[in-house]
Parts: sequence; structure tokens; C-alpha cells
Amino acid sequence: MASKYSYPGHASSYPLFMSIQESLLLQIRYAGRGLFDAFRWPLVATTIAGDAEIRSNIYKSLALNCVCLTCLYMFDLLFFDKQKWLRPSVGWIYRLLWLIPVAGISFYLNSSWSSVIAKRTYALQNANHAAAQQPVTYAGVLTAIATSAYRVVMVFTSVMVSFGLGLIPRIGPVAGFVFLCWIDAYYCFEFVWIARGVSLSGRVRHLEERWAYYLAFGFPSAALCSWGSGLANAIIFALFFPLYIIMAMHARPVPDDPYNPQPPSSRFGDNDMIRHPSPFIPIRLPIFAPVMWLNDWIVRAVSVGSGRRGSSRHNRAFSETERVEEGGGRGLGSVYSRPGRTVQTRINMGQRKKMD
Repeated sequence: MASKYSYPGHASSYPLFMSIQESLLLQIRYAGRGLFDAFRWPLVATTIAGDAEIRSNIYKSLALNCVCLTCLYMFDLLFFDKQKWLRPSVGWIYRLLWLIPVAGISFYLNSSWSSVIAKRTYALQNANHAAAQQPVTYAGVLTAIATSAYRVVMVFTSVMVSFGLGLIPRIGPVAGFVFLCWIDAYYCFEFVWIARGVSLSGRVRHLEERWAYYLAFGFPSAALCSWGSGLANAIIFALFFPLYIIMAMHARPVPDDPYNPQPPSSRFGDNDMIRHPSPFIPIRLPIFAPVMWLNDWIVRAVSVGSGRRGSSRHNRAFSETERVEEGGGRGLGSVYSRPGRTVQTRINMGQRKKMD
């Protein structure tokens, strides 16, 4: 009877997990690495001093944002308090005819210069590997236009979610600030991912599976942009944005494999058993779920408005946004991960049965 119902190796078929303390300690280490990568100012200074093209675009961005910030604060200081009592409509005319157009032009110029800085930094760092580019065709031009438009939509929805979180009683300001850390980190690394041909879903998944690292990386820039008005904070972020792009280009987010954060030091053999992170400490946080939902809703609304028949089912998070933003593309597994077995293979190794 014992031989009929007993399975000698059935206990070894269960995956092994780290303790909660070990998993928390790993996340703290990842956050420390992110904070370290966000303070590599000597590397930024060396990169700027070593290349004339990067230096030129940094200077142009610095001059534009300093002028915009000075004009904003000078108007508030010299005129804003008086116009409340004299002509309240003057402030709205100023914002409509001057502030909003200048903000739009500044956003376009900063994006252009940041893109040049990112491409040049990537070229210097990867001399033997060119950045992934769309072919110069009619379809490629349409894709570039759709990508730019989608980027504006994503910035808008990210700001909307951040403001919405800030309205929650008690925990709102803290939740909004934490979310802003992840948003800042995403946009700092976005140029890196685009240069490597990573799809939208791959970028989002990569950040959500390394949430501790990116939270810490985005903390300094988010802290710098939390002291003034909304427009002033945006200008301050644009002021430091190219510098953090350079840091992101040289950063290596950790862990390489979030499902196997501590691979065995020995070679993969028959006696290897992988320890997965504690199930009580999430590997992936759905940070961008509300942003993706808003993006998908906006894309569907535009599709309906343009006469395009929308799909009746939208169960996948990136059903519409993935097609509009950049189409296919690859994930980040081949970019950051070390060569070896795939993630699924490693997970299966932790669950395999020892039949002997």
C-alpha cells in the first residue's frame, strides 16, 4: 500500500522561496543601486565635457529652461499679485497668449534636444551597435508621427493620474510623489529603450518588475520638481532631464532576472534548485495600469471619432496603445539579461521533480 500511494520525490517538486526578510533586503539593495545610479554626476560631467554635440544641446536646453523659469517667476513676482486687484482677466490672457504657447514650444524643443543627446550618448557608449531606427518610408513617417502623438498623450495621462492620486485624503500627497518617481524614471529611460527597439509593453513590464530600482532612480528628480507650481516644476524637470538621460544610458537596472534574483553560483546541473522571491513581496507592481487604461480609452475614442471600427473586446492591457505607439518590437530580456536560460526555463527548474 505504501508503494502505491507514496511519492518519494514529491516534496522536491515544490518551488523554494526566500523568506520575507531576504526578499525585502533584496529590494532595499535594488533601491540603493537605483539611488547610486541617479547620483553619478561625475559621469555626466565627463560625458558633457568629452563631446561637443552633447555639450551644445545641453547648453541650449539650459538656456531655454532658465529663460522660461525666470520669466515665469518674474511675472508672478512683479505682476501676479497686482493683477488680482486691478484686472483679473489679464492673468488669463497672459496664460492663453504667452504661457501656454511658450510651454508647448519649450516641450517640443526640449524633446528634440533630449533625443539628440540620447542618441549621441548611445552612439558613444555602443560604438559597434547602431540604435534601432524605423525605415524612411511613408509607413515609417506615419509611425513616427503616431509615436510623437502617443508620447504627448502618455505625458498627459501620467500627469492626470499623478494629480488624481494627490487628491486622495491623507495618503494622496505621498502616493502622488511615489508615482511621480516612477514616471520620472520611465521617461529618463525611455530613450534608452527606444534606441534598443523595445516595445511599449516591454518597457512597462521591465519597470514594473524592477519597481524598487526605478523608484529610487526617480526619487531625486521627483524631489527637485515638488516645490513650485505645476508649470515651474515641469520646467525644472526639463532642466535636469538631459542629465538624467545620460545617467540612464550608463545605468544597469537590477535585478537581471526578477524571478530568479539569486541564481546559483555553480553551473546549472541536476542538483540545482532555484529559490524564488517570497510570494508576500510582489515581483511586479501594476504601476502603469491606470495610465494604460486611460491611454487605451483615448485611443479608442480617437479611433471611433475618425471612423475606424473599434474592437468589441479590449481585454489585453496594450490592445490599442501597443499598435499606435510603436508596433511590435522586442522585450528587454535580451537587452539587460545575462546570456543563459530563459526566465520560464529557470522557473521550471525550480519546480522540477526528482524522480530518482
